[in-house]
Amino acid sequence: MDANNIQYVIISPIRDEEKYIDGTVRSMLEQTVRPREWIIVNDGSSDRTPEIVDAYAREYTWIRVVHRANRGFRKSGGGVVEAFNDGFKALEVHDWDFIVKLDGDLTFTPDYFEKCFAEFQRDAQLGIGGGTIYHLFDGERNIEHVPNFHVRGATKIYKRECWEAIGGLWVAPGWDTIDEVKANMLGWTTRSFAEIPLHQQRPTGTAESLWKDLVKCGRARYVSGYHPLFIATSCALRLFQKPYLLGSAGLLYGYVSGYVKNLPQVDDPTLIKYLRGQQVRRLFGRETIWR
Repeated sequence: MDANNIQYVIISPIRDEEKYIDGTVRSMLEQTVRPREWIIVNDGSSDRTPEIVDAYAREYTWIRVVHRANRGFRKSGGGVVEAFNDGFKALEVHDWDFIVKLDGDLTFTPDYFEKCFAEFQRDAQLGIGGGTIYHLFDGERNIEHVPNFHVRGATKIYKRECWEAIGGLWVAPGWDTIDEVKANMLGWTTRSFAEIPLHQQRPTGTAESLWKDLVKCGRARYVSGYHPLFIATSCALRLFQKPYLLGSAGLLYGYVSGYVKNLPQVDDPTLIKYLRGQQVRRLFGRETIWR
């Protein structure tokens, strides 16, 4: 399939992105391969975000905006999926080959999607993919390093057959790992494209405090069903990374508090078994989706 003939749609849940959304829209307008439809879901923004996206929607017919009421706070994990699902329901184009979840604080080159779809063309089993996120610090690129199978939730491209196989997104923290693990369990491959970068204008976790972000990450690992031994090892290794001690404490607190509060985990015992099996293999240096 020629990249220019690929039919894709984008859904962007956004909240209070007045500083960044203009850059994302301009990046989309410059794409060599444009989407059939782009649904921007304004998830209760209290700044000028609604005005900005509405203005673009009036100018470009393939951009549409869905406005949600302001719940009064950011709802980590589940909130973004709820907004995404509202955007999914609003789609008017249904004969798409790929569906994209794209954040509103990213900028990228005009050939970003063309290059991404070329990766899918080269690998028939690739079900979820996306570019590699970087941030600028003092003018230098700082690449976000993630496990080989992981694609950051800020930029995820789902092949239709894979999307239908995994049954959409889990409405809870950890959704952007659960989708990939399930895809791998079902025989698909998932990966970030190291040679296709995107600039995230707002560094990961800065929408909230560092501690809250660390706890959120630990909670997401609990919801996803991570193996306790894998978490313990991860926290031990993190003691030697900045922020020292705080990083490990936040992750561990988020994970353990999930058990203490008896919070629900992903409702798929087979998936949790597969995930934990992969993590145990990683701990013993065997082949796994983590490497």
